[in-house]
Amino acid sequence: MYEKILVANRGEIAVRIIRACKELNIKTVAVYSEADANSMHAQMADEAICIGRSPASESYLMIERMISAAEITDVDAIHPGYGFLSESAHFADICEKCNIRFIGPSPRAMRALEDKAVSRVLAKKAGVPAPPGSEGLVETEQEALATARRVGYPVMIKAIAGGGGRGMRTAHNDISLVKGFHTARTEEEKAFGNSGVYIEKYIENPHHIEFQILGDTKGNIIHLGERDCSIQRRHQKIVEETPSPLIEYKYKDLRKKMGKAAIKIAEAANYTNAGTVEFIVDEHANFYFLEVNKRIQVEHPITEEVTGVDLVKQQILIAMGEPLKIGDVTFKGHAIECRINAEDPFDDFRPSPGRIEMYYPPGGRGVRVDSHAYAGYTISPYYDSMIGKLVTYGKDRREAMTIMIRALSEFMITGIKTTIPFEQAILQDPNFARGVYSTNFVDQLLNSGRRGLIEDKA
Repeated sequence: MYEKILVANRGEIAVRIIRACKELNIKTVAVYSEADANSMHAQMADEAICIGRSPASESYLMIERMISAAEITDVDAIHPGYGFLSESAHFADICEKCNIRFIGPSPRAMRALEDKAVSRVLAKKAGVPAPPGSEGLVETEQEALATARRVGYPVMIKAIAGGGGRGMRTAHNDISLVKGFHTARTEEEKAFGNSGVYIEKYIENPHHIEFQILGDTKGNIIHLGERDCSIQRRHQKIVEETPSPLIEYKYKDLRKKMGKAAIKIAEAANYTNAGTVEFIVDEHANFYFLEVNKRIQVEHPITEEVTGVDLVKQQILIAMGEPLKIGDVTFKGHAIECRINAEDPFDDFRPSPGRIEMYYPPGGRGVRVDSHAYAGYTISPYYDSMIGKLVTYGKDRREAMTIMIRALSEFMITGIKTTIPFEQAILQDPNFARGVYSTNFVDQLLNSGRRGLIEDKA
């Protein structure tokens, strides 16, 4: 059993990890930047160390400071959460060299899935379909044009190290391809320090469906069902649910096929710990591999609600060498998650940093709120704008939706703009209620005649 773990993150995921450690009777060390001096995670941990100035590049992304904090406090392991250093094989390597356990996949597994282009090759070797596209990186404008013409428009230009929708562009002709190629490379270089891109066929009106996987150090790999993450804007997820309405009500046989595919990819990479295999599903029930997220996901709580498995505790136990002991996973009920962000959805989702004046989270049966916010807390402009995650659970989808609609109406946050009014509109939309939606749902809602009514309500 570990005695002490350093949490190399901030915000709600840091709070989530600290809570799991407390329940396992493990002490915690929080790291924080100057902007996070009054943060909840720094107050909850047994120890807290300031690691730098407010910009992430001067604090949460500085490996040497994370390692120094770990050595000073004599921890057994580091949990990276999501974002920041969570998918850095280099960071995991350094942890190993310093005899500090990295709670996540091995550096070797991360390199096997190092970026989206490399992952595509591995998926094909494992016999898992991927969208038609380039075989690897596309280095020049001429190569990009040749690939797009071979695959056929429309195509997606994708950053190999991208995330959160950055470094992704859709092209419908040669002119938009050339523009998108250079824009994606520049955007990725600024955000991730890597300008590599690849090209794949754009699947129109797809569903974005991912499978949660767990792998222990004994070679056992399982999946814990799917999550439908199709409600997104500019490739950033807004609402997630499990099980997927598309699979549950229309293509039930896909669950078994996609679950097996997710495990095959994980086995090919010798994957350990928690991860997520992402797919897209077209209108004809064909599925294609997208990428592997080599960490815990933001939307992991909905999987926890329908399986009863604490994924963060499982991460820690696996890192300690414990074999998976959860047996046959059973799925019960339905869960939905809304990401509550400090953004103005009616001003192009512009971030709305500032001081929260009133913070009143909802409660009651079937409601879970994972958050680091409180009245008087300041949402910093330096980091992700997430305030928290609202999760509801019901015996079926209808009940989970009813509870979510009620919970959103109770969630009171003043002083800043939030995405709550927009998520209320999503939950009350007839197409969402019927489970009939794709990744284009949000744009269609924003462009519909209902927009004015939604804004008036906000």
